[in-house]
Amino acid sequence: MAYAANWVGLENFSALHNQSIGTQENGFGGLDTEFAFNGDVQARFWDQLKEWSDSGVYSYAGPANGPDAAPSFYSSDCAMYMNSSASRADVLANSDFDVGFGMLPYYDDVDGAPQNSIIGGATLWVLSGHEDDEYTGVAEFLEYLSLPEIQAEWHQGTGYLPITTAAYELSQEQGYYDENPGADIAIEQINLNEPTENSKGLRFGNYPQVRMVLDEEFQAVLAGDKSGQQALDDAASRGNQILRDFEAANN
Repeated sequence: MAYAANWVGLENFSALHNQSIGTQENGFGGLDTEFAFNGDVQARFWDQLKEWSDSGVYSYAGPANGPDAAPSFYSSDCAMYMNSSASRADVLANSDFDVGFGMLPYYDDVDGAPQNSIIGGATLWVLSGHEDDEYTGVAEFLEYLSLPEIQAEWHQGTGYLPITTAAYELSQEQGYYDENPGADIAIEQINLNEPTENSKGLRFGNYPQVRMVLDEEFQAVLAGDKSGQQALDDAASRGNQILRDFEAANN
């Protein structure tokens, strides 16, 4: 088994178990948020990944986007590969065997699990400081991207979730999910239950830096240098300093 990114292995794990990633509604409530991903459930998970790594059941795919995970799956060295739904197209294009799809696993002894998953963070950004006519063009472009037929084509071609109900319904009408079993699992998973403050997503300043910290701390667990709890405590402490720097720069 391999995870391709820690946002699958910790962020979605936390949301799926209705565990807080950060205070202030995972950052949505204000810049004075602090990380809370160092709970007992998350520590248990990291310790178990360490045990699985030692026994050969789990393979760490590398930091950030896990460049080693997909090739291991394509070559049949790894039987289970966990990544974004957006990896679906590449998986199908590079696998010469039948591929099955399923929801993320969870601990069934944790109250509230499974809750729902969250998006990974791939986004389009519109920055301030440009001319009005440029924003007119941006608005027209975003309107075009939101058209049901465009969103349905993008969703079906990549595996990314459709951003509108209309695009999802169009894909249904086109018979896409009937012809491609498993293609709607990510949609079902993210809509599994009404989102809570712990599972509606996350918004933290300079978060890519925090993900790098999490990778470093997780590697310390796999190396046997830290327990899951110590590593997550240290990640929260280091991450909170990053949040404070962002807060100071944006208040």
